[in-house]
Amino acid sequence: MESHLEYQYLVNTECMDKSELYDLMTAYGDDVRRYAYAITKNREQAKDIAQEVFLKAFHSVGAFKGQSSMKTWLFTIARNLAINELKSSYVRRIVLFSWVKPQTIERSAEMDYFSEQSFREIRDIIMSLSTKLREVLILTLEHELTMIEIARLMNVSEGTVKSRLHRARKIVDKRWRELEL
Repeated sequence: MESHLEYQYLVNTECMDKSELYDLMTAYGDDVRRYAYAITKNREQAKDIAQEVFLKAFHSVGAFKGQSSMKTWLFTIARNLAINELKSSYVRRIVLFSWVKPQTIERSAEMDYFSEQSFREIRDIIMSLSTKLREVLILTLEHELTMIEIARLMNVSEGTVKSRLHRARKIVDKRWRELEL
């Protein structure tokens, strides 16, 4: 978790140097790429969007007012770019989630197979959710954003975030139980 004050020195700064950009990319690059992927479902698009996020941050650091964390600001840029990309281009549907990882205990080949199969099924369920539901679930589980941060990022009320998160969890749970039968 990032300290809210970690990048406060960039508030009202008109430019950042390359080492500050490098630090931002190192600190948040994977998170931004994974978040872009959660929206687009396309690895290559997510990589391109992540690069563009940091270029935009570099060139428009003056837009960072410190009203949110640096991570939330970068996610806002990523979300806007990803949504614009989805609206403007053909999107190939690739279902792949690198953050659903098997446990690292010694296991038999059979246990590994069933474990991997379960992760694939959960991943497929999550990726089949509507964008709005999938987005709040991923921001909560993977990126550990608070309800307030998610509400600001998505420009909706905190109640809307809670409602979407509840619906997403309920759908995932229901579909998972149906698969177990």
